[in-house]
Amino acid sequence: MRDAQKPDHISLTNLVSRLREGRFVIPDFQRGFVWGPSDINNLMRSIFLDYYIGSLLLWKGKTENFDALSCEPIYAFHGNDNREHIVLDGQQRFTAMYYAFMVPNAPAPKTRNRYLYFIQVDKFMVELYEDAFIYEPAQRNKNLINDPVKQYQDHKFPLSIIGQNLWELGNWVQGYVRYWNEKTRNAHEIANHAAEGQARQNAENARAFGKHLEGITQQYQVAYIELDRDLELDKICDIFTQINSRGIRLSIFDLFNALLRPKGLKLRHMWREAEQRLNFVKTDRMNVYVLQVMSILCQNYFSSRHLYHLLPGQERMVREPDRSCRREVLVPDTADFKRRWIQAVDSLEQTIKLLRHPQEFGVIASHYLPYSAIILPVFAALQIYAHTLPPSDQLDARCKIRHWYWASVFLQRYSSAPHTTSPRDFMEMKRWFDDDAAEPVFITEFPKRFRDTDLQRETRTTSAVYIGIFNLLVLKGARDWITGNVPQHDDLDDHHIVPKAWGKEKDLDAVDSVLNRTLLTGNTNRNVIGNRLPNEYLLKLIADNGEGTVREILESHLISPAAFDILRRDPFTPDDFEAFLSERQRTIQNAIENLLAKFSLDLPQSLRELDTQVEGAEIRLRQIIACKLQDDPSNLPSHVQKKTKDRLQQAAKKNPAIDPKAYQTLTAQLQYTDLRDLQDIIVTRALWQKFEDRFRSKEQVATRFDQLAELRNCIRHSRQVNKVTRKDGEAAILWFTHVLS
Repeated sequence: MRDAQKPDHISLTNLVSRLREGRFVIPDFQRGFVWGPSDINNLMRSIFLDYYIGSLLLWKGKTENFDALSCEPIYAFHGNDNREHIVLDGQQRFTAMYYAFMVPNAPAPKTRNRYLYFIQVDKFMVELYEDAFIYEPAQRNKNLINDPVKQYQDHKFPLSIIGQNLWELGNWVQGYVRYWNEKTRNAHEIANHAAEGQARQNAENARAFGKHLEGITQQYQVAYIELDRDLELDKICDIFTQINSRGIRLSIFDLFNALLRPKGLKLRHMWREAEQRLNFVKTDRMNVYVLQVMSILCQNYFSSRHLYHLLPGQERMVREPDRSCRREVLVPDTADFKRRWIQAVDSLEQTIKLLRHPQEFGVIASHYLPYSAIILPVFAALQIYAHTLPPSDQLDARCKIRHWYWASVFLQRYSSAPHTTSPRDFMEMKRWFDDDAAEPVFITEFPKRFRDTDLQRETRTTSAVYIGIFNLLVLKGARDWITGNVPQHDDLDDHHIVPKAWGKEKDLDAVDSVLNRTLLTGNTNRNVIGNRLPNEYLLKLIADNGEGTVREILESHLISPAAFDILRRDPFTPDDFEAFLSERQRTIQNAIENLLAKFSLDLPQSLRELDTQVEGAEIRLRQIIACKLQDDPSNLPSHVQKKTKDRLQQAAKKNPAIDPKAYQTLTAQLQYTDLRDLQDIIVTRALWQKFEDRFRSKEQVATRFDQLAELRNCIRHSRQVNKVTRKDGEAAILWFTHVLS
C-alpha cells in the first residue's frame, strides 16, 4: 500500500467549515450515529481542554465509490451535496461536532429532545472543568440562544457560535467584554466597590476566554489519515474491519507513552517509580505536571501543543528577530529526556515538601493547596532555575519566589487564563532574578491591591484567597482552644466561629465567610462551640484557663483583642456579627501585609524568628497595659489618646470595613499604638506606679525599649542588622520575656 496513506492534520476552524459545507459522508455499512448528549459533551470538553481526540481515517472519494457504498450525509445534515471524503473511522466524532456546532433541528440519539451545548465561562476560567461544559434541551433555551445579552449575563457561551464563522465568534467575544466593562463603569459610578471588582474580574475573564477560543479554533489540530481514491474497494472494506471506530479519548501522557515506546523509553514505568513521591497532591494529572515542568524550562510554555516538542529528536520552528525561521531540537535524545524527567520529578517533590512546611507555606493537606494545576509546575520550574544561579543570588531568588506565590494567591491571579499567566510569570520572574529593577508589576502593586479584597464575600472553600488565609493560620501557629498546644495538622479542619445554625436563623449569608472560619480540631468544634454563641463558650474557656490565656490563643487564630471583645457581647446581635467580621478582616489584612508587604519573607530564618519574638513582646505589653488600666481608654496619656484616635480615623478612611465604634475599649484601641507609645504609657508619671512593681526602673525600661525598637526597625525596614544591634535586641527580648511573664 505504498503512497496509499497520507497522514495530515486540519485545524478545528477548517474542519468545522468543511462539516458545514457537507464534505464528509458516511458509508451505508457503518452503524448510525449513536452517541448520546453526554458523549457529545465529553468530546466538546476534550477539544476545548486541548486534549487529543484520536486520529480520523478518510477515503478520498469519487463518484463510483460514493455510489458503491451508498454513502449518506452526516446525521441531521441539511445543505448542498459537496461530498469529498468517505468517513471510515470517526463518524461519531464528526457527527458530534456537527451536532454541537451547527445545532441542527433534530433530536439527539436516544432522546426525543434537541440539545444545545454551552461552555459556562465563569466555571471554565477557575478550572472547574467538570461543571463548565453543559448541554440543555433546546425548548428550555429558546430565549437564551437568541439573546447575547442574556448569554453574557449568565456567562454561557453557545458552541453554535463556532459553527457560524470567525467573524461571529469575534463579535460575541467583543460583546461579552463590552457588557462587563459597562457593568464595571456603572458600579464605579455608584461606588459599589464589591460589584466593581467582580465586574472587572468578569471582563478580564471574558478577554482571556476569547484568547483561549481563538487559540483553540485556529491552532487545535485534528489528525487524520487520507487513503488514496484509487484504492480497491475490497481493501477499503478490509481496513474498516480492522479499526476501532469508538474514538477513545486519550490524555497527553498516554500519547507520550505511545510515542516514546519505539524510542526505547517506557514512560509509564518511569511514572510508576515517581508516583509515590508525589502522591500528597490528590490529582490524576501529576504525571502531566512533570512534563509541564520540563516544557516550561525548555521553552517557557506548557500547553499540549508545546509538549510535543519534548519528544527526543523532535524539531520545532523558531522565529528570529528578523522574521526568518530556523529549526531547532529541544531534546536531542532519550538520555536527555530521562535527565530532564528526573530533574522535574525531584523538583516537584522538593516543592511539595516546602509547601507542606508549617513555617514556610502551611499547606497542611492536599485540599489546602491553591491552584495545584498551575502553582506546582511553575513553582517547581522556578526552583530549578533558581538553583542554576550563583550561590550568592540563590537566597534572594527564593525570597522572590515566595513573593510571587503569595501575591498570586491573594490576588487570585490564576483564577483566569492560567495557561497564559504561567509562562508570562516564569519569564518575568527570571528577569527579576537577574535584575532587582525588573520587579513584576503585580508584585509592586500587591501592597495596595490586596487591601481592596472583600474577604466577607469569600465563602467558596476552593478559592485561592480562602485557602491562603488557612495557610496563614498555620503559619501563625494557630493553637488548640482546649489544650493551648499546636495540634497535629492532620487533625485540623475549618469550622465556624459563630455557629452556622445561628447565622442561618438570622438569614446571614456571611456566616459561611472565611472571616467566620478558623482551623479547629473536631474535638474543639464539638465540645467547645457546638451550636453555642461565642459569648457563651468563651465564658467557659475563660473560667477554665484564664482570660489572658484565652485571648492569646485566639490571637493565634487572627482574632484580635477587639474582635475578642465583640464576640463576648451579650446579647450578640447580627450587628455585632458584622462588627466582628470587619475587625477580623482588618486583622487578616494586617497579617497578609506582615507576610509580604513588609518583606518579612526576605529575612533569614533566624531573623524571622526574632521578628516573631518582638511581635510577641508587643502583644504581651498591650495585654498588661489594658489590664493595669482596667481597659479604660480615658486612662491613657492625652498625647497617646490623640495619636491613637488619629490613626484609627485614618485607617477607617482607607478601609470602609473598619468601624470606629467597634474600638471603644482600651484593648481595641491599643492595636493602633506603636512600641514608643507603649513606652510612654508605662513611664508617664501619673501611671508609673501601676507598672513599677513589674518594670522596677525607668532607666532600664528606656534602655530595653531602645534596644527592642532598633532591632524591630532594622528588620521591618530591611536595614542590615549588625552584630551589636542583634545582640542588644536579643538581650531586650530576654528581659521583656522575663518581666512580662
